[in-house]
Amino acid sequence: MNPPRTDARRHHDPEVRGFASDNYAGVHPEVLAALALANGGHQVAYGEDDYTENLQRIIRSHFGATAEAFPVFNGTGANVVALQAVTDRWGAVICAESAHINVDEGGAPERMGGLKLLTVPTPDGKLTPELIDRQAYGWEDEHRAMPQVVSITQSTELGTLYTPDEIRAICEHAHAHGMRVHLDGSRIANAAASLDVPMRTFTDAVGVDILSLGGTKNGAMFGEAVVVINQDAVRRMKHLRKLSMQLASKMRFVSVQLEALLARDLWLRNARHSNEMAQRLAEGVRAVHGVEVLYPVQANAVFARLPHDVSERLQKRFRFYFWDEAAGDVRWMCSFDTTEEDVDRFVAALKEEMAR
Repeated sequence: MNPPRTDARRHHDPEVRGFASDNYAGVHPEVLAALALANGGHQVAYGEDDYTENLQRIIRSHFGATAEAFPVFNGTGANVVALQAVTDRWGAVICAESAHINVDEGGAPERMGGLKLLTVPTPDGKLTPELIDRQAYGWEDEHRAMPQVVSITQSTELGTLYTPDEIRAICEHAHAHGMRVHLDGSRIANAAASLDVPMRTFTDAVGVDILSLGGTKNGAMFGEAVVVINQDAVRRMKHLRKLSMQLASKMRFVSVQLEALLARDLWLRNARHSNEMAQRLAEGVRAVHGVEVLYPVQANAVFARLPHDVSERLQKRFRFYFWDEAAGDVRWMCSFDTTEEDVDRFVAALKEEMAR
């Protein structure tokens, strides 16, 4: 049978690589194959399909017998839906000042979710019970938004990791105050790979109530999921997902991607590889005089400080972002398809620009 004719044309050079974001990477071939497998014929829309049903079994194998997945379009949608599900109209969310929900979601949790974010400065992107207590007060004060949720990110926006014991301490502390715990897991696979533990070890096993499960940064084309672990913590998730414009009609094409990642070990293989490339990158740049690696490299991100003019010249050769332009801080991300050659070429280019 001849392949279907298409008038689509390639508009990019597939040889161009960068370190700007794991969102820049394409789709893993096994995920593309799964999408093709799910295509053809008719399946019931809005999540009543066979792929979404099977996804529930896979999710329970990773996050416990009570876990239920609600596939959504993107990470911001997952976070907003999840946080709405565990707050009242007067509720507030305690999070790190650097949290994605505070810095990089365009105000969506507050503008679309109607939530108040109570932020806490952290040295490494991680909350602790002591830091949480800076905002955990005033539950009976009608003049203050009521703290109802603690939101943490694993791995954090600074590429650092919580240990399972650290998350357990946060959950116990939050629950003692009547608060729920949300985990933003857009890079949860990288965290599990680095810690060398199953994902449930630092989610349902230690008391996390609800999480945003990432797929896009780990090889999917699009799609994440809200995973409800504590069924008693949420209300009307199906209605909230629709109200928040995150209900996919052809949901099988989101679910099958998560199935492809999670049914066996693709999620882990991809995460391990991107973590290893970040370690290789960090090792290479640490050897360059005048470049400082700012945080422990525990997942697939490297944060560094170097002269501003060097970064600007290097950006003409490789895409990456400034993290704090005034300080000269940059972020370099590795992906499931980053190669050793990519890393070595980047380090060589950095050495050249630093020597100019």
